[in-house]
Amino acid sequence: MVLHHHSDAPWRVRVDDAQGTPCGAGVLLDDRHVLTCAHVVRDAGSGPEEDAPAVRISSVACRPEWRRDARVAPGTWVHTNGTQRGDVALLELDESPGCDVRTTLWKAPISGGAVRAYGFPRSEPFGMGTDARLAGSGGRQGEWGLLKRVRLGDPWIERGYSGAGVMAVGGAFDGRVIGIVVADFVDGDAQAAWMLPTETVLSYLPRVEKLGFAGGDRAFRLGPARAEPAEDVLGDPLRLALTQELTRLLDGGWAGTAVVGTGGTSAVGDSWLVRLVRTADPAARAGVSDAELTSQPGDTVLGLGSVDAAYDARGRSVDEVCGYLARRFGLPGGDATEVAWQLLRRRPPACLVLGGVDRARDPAALERELLTELAGRARSRGIRLVLGFEGGPPRGLAHDVSLDPEPVRGTALGKVTADRVRRTVGLLAAEEEAADALERDWGLRFFAAPRLPPRAAPRLRVRLAVARTAGPDPELAAVHDRAVAARAAVAGFDRALRRLIGAHEDLTAALELHRVRAARYFGDEDTPLAELHAPAARALHTAPIDLAAARRAVVRYADEVARRIEER
Repeated sequence: MVLHHHSDAPWRVRVDDAQGTPCGAGVLLDDRHVLTCAHVVRDAGSGPEEDAPAVRISSVACRPEWRRDARVAPGTWVHTNGTQRGDVALLELDESPGCDVRTTLWKAPISGGAVRAYGFPRSEPFGMGTDARLAGSGGRQGEWGLLKRVRLGDPWIERGYSGAGVMAVGGAFDGRVIGIVVADFVDGDAQAAWMLPTETVLSYLPRVEKLGFAGGDRAFRLGPARAEPAEDVLGDPLRLALTQELTRLLDGGWAGTAVVGTGGTSAVGDSWLVRLVRTADPAARAGVSDAELTSQPGDTVLGLGSVDAAYDARGRSVDEVCGYLARRFGLPGGDATEVAWQLLRRRPPACLVLGGVDRARDPAALERELLTELAGRARSRGIRLVLGFEGGPPRGLAHDVSLDPEPVRGTALGKVTADRVRRTVGLLAAEEEAADALERDWGLRFFAAPRLPPRAAPRLRVRLAVARTAGPDPELAAVHDRAVAARAAVAGFDRALRRLIGAHEDLTAALELHRVRAARYFGDEDTPLAELHAPAARALHTAPIDLAAARRAVVRYADEVARRIEER
């Protein structure tokens, strides 16, 4: 009896034509099924037709090696030439190889992280692995996730890798297949590739999930909202403005906590939020045409996979919310405190949307046990956290942006034109961007640094979009007053942080000046002075920097240098 042995990743197989010429790769799901690209099957001279010839599946991870004929399973062929759509097929082996392999395709975030694919380039028919980095969306349309090269000079994805399993490397999904390679891109030195995420595969081939080959939880569990066509949602100026502001935040470099109002007197609802998040959902993209995506107004479509998880907390317990997050992100789980700790340390940082927070089974417990920690530290950890409230957010909940659809109320009518208000809000937006960049560069370095004020411009732009601009409008004056007050707050933050930066630069310069003086008189090898210099340097360069402690260390060193020079 011949023993059957597997090497690492035993699901790796090669797809050949009838003559044995390599055409691409595939994922062996079990002894009867192989997942690959539809175009690989076509390149191998076959297709979905009943009388189509078989392709040949060859093992590359089994000893002894085996080969089996395979054909497209009925109803499992998806391919549209010239688009970033579909391109997947499920093959059925004519005979079991006795491999006893069972592979799970994992629903996992695709916004970032390291992956590996094993394909069959022309120069290496026995296969070669290559590393890549998940880069989210490859464009506004389509449903393929982008893969970027890690290092120049390393092997890269080319013809022969199509159909290869994309395996996560490191992190919670380490060693798990999260999609398949569908295409490569080469334009001079620019090289990239695309993958079809598991959730999109399952949307096209539900049979794969019915057969038990899927694991993890899906990205989108936010709905349902009222069934409204996109043109109705975006045709409303208020919901359009809310959509555009949140899109700019989530598709840009922003990180932090955004609280979003979906109720109140404006009756804006959450259909705009559900619609926006669905544009990032890999599963939902399969049901939306490219024409529908590209015809939408600007800043109303998110990049594919840019939202890692979206969950409706209405009627849910804290354990149910934490259970979803643990499954979606592959976390060890535990109580809410442990889940929050795990999310804050996850790399890459997550983008998470929770709707109906104040309609959870116990909103106070959800806030206390999970959200207070997440919301308060989201910005410093690079997390993008969106919290939807049908009423208003709790007073003490930290946030960095508020997208409250309710009118801005003031105390007086005032005489202010719409153009003047737009200019003031525009200045505020630019100053908030600059303060955000300054805080990212310096704010997290200092102990007890001033807190960046929450951004006010996004909400004020929302209200400007629906304010009455012809004739006096009390809201215009109120928006102007809020913008002026917000500019003053940002200016105060800027001054306070720059004072810390200036003090740090002065201390650093003083330490270097006295180091140079000491080297001139005593050389670089003076041990007593080096023992005083080292803690001062550490105090100035180890975050969080306590400037008071650093100043004391620098003064001790400078005083000792001066004393030693005087005693010469």
